Amino acid sequence: MAKPIDPDPRATLRSGLPDRYLTPDDISEMFEVPLETVYQWRKKRTGPPGFRIGKHVRYDPTDVYAYVAERKTASQDVA
Repeated sequence: MAKPIDPDPRATLRSGLPDRYLTPDDISEMFEVPLETVYQWRKKRTGPPGFRIGKHVRYDPTDVYAYVAERKTASQDVA
């Protein structure tokens, strides 16, 4: 029995996140917020931590996952 072939091997999911560095567009789409919000998070250091590769900003999926887990914990503490 043949295994289905993934059309884009970079799209392999681990813990619900792609197995590649994420772009600001990816973050915007994931959290369903405007791209400008992602840039404001970075400027204010309130969103998931990103890093620069030349002039491009990228996000490590592991850091994004940790950020989401932290936010979930913080919102449960408030409730």
